[in-house]
Amino acid sequence: MKTNGDARFTVALYTIAEAARFLGVPPSTFGTWSGGYVRRPPGRSEVKAGPILTSLRSRRGEPAIPFVGLAEGMVIAAFRESGVSMQHLRKAVAVLEREIGFKHALASKRLYTDGAIVLYDYAERKADEELANLTVVVSQQRVFAETVKEYLTRIEYGADNWAIRLISPATRAKVVLVDPSRSFGQPIFLHGATRVEDVIDRWRAGERLAAVAADFGVPVEDVEDYLRVALPAAA
Repeated sequence: MKTNGDARFTVALYTIAEAARFLGVPPSTFGTWSGGYVRRPPGRSEVKAGPILTSLRSRRGEPAIPFVGLAEGMVIAAFRESGVSMQHLRKAVAVLEREIGFKHALASKRLYTDGAIVLYDYAERKADEELANLTVVVSQQRVFAETVKEYLTRIEYGADNWAIRLISPATRAKVVLVDPSRSFGQPIFLHGATRVEDVIDRWRAGERLAAVAADFGVPVEDVEDYLRVALPAAA
């Protein structure tokens, strides 16, 4: 599956903090997913791990995550929410990309349609103990667990089978989405199609939340849901 020249793969849209906020995970956690890590435990050998999702080179604080990296992060967040360790998750990603046959498998519709079957059958065929621990997300019926399925239903795929739209999993209700073809890929409210930043900026300027929401045609409860997740100290 060709990705050369596709802006979803080549254009950095989100900073680490923005991507983490959209997914509802700590920035430090997303940072290790996108940049890897090096740990030096006292008296023990150095531990290294590379990136597990797509990121592009950038200066500190500038956008580094393309849309495909955010989509991959959404699947990683789903697996982590289900209790999969990073060690097992890294192996699962490697298996998926090898068995499915191309990079960025986490952002492909093949993950949605075939991923559970690929992981379960590989673990059975290879008697792989590490992948056997993925039973928390893959059942004997070769389907994903409910938590993972809920995340995956928030990913919309295009005719080329790559992700084209994501609905944030940070809120239980479907409130905020990103679409690289709209608003330069920045988060917008699902109802009202207004950039989240524009709504929040006016609220921060001191305007009443209900009035701002009404002006933009966004349900006030949607804005409140977002604020509880994105700005817990202020909401």
